Amino acid sequence: MIDQNSDAPFDDVRRLIAMMPGADAEAIEAVRARQAELTKPAGSLGRLEWLAEWLAGWQGRPQPSVARPLVAVFAGAHGVTAQGVSAFPDAVNRQMLANFAAGGAAINQICAAYGIGFKVFDLAVDMPTKDITQEAAMTEKDAVATMAFGMEAIAGGTDLLGVGEMGIGNTTIAAAIYAALYGGGAERWVGRGTGVDDAGLARKVAAVEAALARHADALSDPLAVLARLGGREIAAMAGAILAARIQRVPVVVDGYVATAAAAILHALDARAIDHCVFGHLSAEGAHREVLERFGKAPLLALGMRLGEGSGAALAMGLIKAAAGCHNGMATFAEAAVARSES
Repeated sequence: MIDQNSDAPFDDVRRLIAMMPGADAEAIEAVRARQAELTKPAGSLGRLEWLAEWLAGWQGRPQPSVARPLVAVFAGAHGVTAQGVSAFPDAVNRQMLANFAAGGAAINQICAAYGIGFKVFDLAVDMPTKDITQEAAMTEKDAVATMAFGMEAIAGGTDLLGVGEMGIGNTTIAAAIYAALYGGGAERWVGRGTGVDDAGLARKVAAVEAALARHADALSDPLAVLARLGGREIAAMAGAILAARIQRVPVVVDGYVATAAAAILHALDARAIDHCVFGHLSAEGAHREVLERFGKAPLLALGMRLGEGSGAALAMGLIKAAAGCHNGMATFAEAAVARSES
């Protein structure tokens, strides 16, 4: 999809965005017609009914299904941790990859509970991106190559993709991206991440302020924002979301950091995340404000801020239930149930 050797590496990304398919209106109408025949009061399943429509529209199938759901977690490392922005050391990145592989993380348990596939993508966690307070995190070519790598998340085939991340320091990166895209003081976007104390929070704010000042002349283009400030996991998630759109795979976005990947695409074209739902409202930073800017309501609000795709996976269980209700419920005629006379 992307020519990583191009002299203008972002051109292919813009080309893909220009060719994004829309939702299948006929599939949506077919779902609505069936909903009207199911053994329930009209609209009584609330957003579950909308989820069935959304799923059908982006899968392009009048009978939506979730037979091959997948959570893809992208792991990266960040030079900005040198500024003391995290409560945990960089060594945790490699340790958590081992934990994922051993099945010991929260996301392993959630995926197992809901029958969801799980893949982890190691984005060179032993080679952090550059410290954004000092220089660009990535070159443009590196950013595009990482987006291309993220596109491989759907290569094995899936009918519902959840995107999540892991990377010490990445809430600082996400906050810097939001500040660059939307303005406002750094303190508006910075949260406590993995649990920094007040001094750590102040260091995070200072790091975001320094990064914005350092790269101020290059932040008018969302893709330049990604290269200058972003982490590899954010670039890879943006690539995965875009590839899913081209292949008509609906996407569930996890929390605060994963939403930063969607924000880059949304800033390029507001339609670029129409195929996305947002799994949950994170307790981190100003996640609510970002979702409101998108016009998106999260499916869950559980006070979570774990990352690693956990909120996306929980929401995917809900989406599986929505598809199951739509496809498996009897119609009034099949069940010989009388309709409302009103």
